[in-house]
Amino acid sequence: MIEQKTTPDTDSDGDGQKYELRLFVTGASINSIRAIANLKHICETYLAGNYTLEIIDVYQQRMLAESEQIIALPLLIKKMPLPQRRLIGDMSDTEKVLKGLGIAHTS
Repeated sequence: MIEQKTTPDTDSDGDGQKYELRLFVTGASINSIRAIANLKHICETYLAGNYTLEIIDVYQQRMLAESEQIIALPLLIKKMPLPQRRLIGDMSDTEKVLKGLGIAHTS
């Protein structure tokens, strides 16, 4: 499964940064489902209109996973904006995900 979501260009935060994200998962495992739900919520809340998200099942896209040198799953790769970053886990700690994506957020 490769699911790709592109959001309308609303640029709600005004910084003009477009985020290109890839989330690698293992089928319909609990951690994969949780990571997808958590990341979609974070993206819609903090990046609405400024991101593309590819969800890649490593069982179905083994070559793509190998080319990215995946060592643990679920794995989020922020391709753009640079620098690239990798986050491992179910994306349940919103603050850590935002920090990993380089998004300034005040509680």
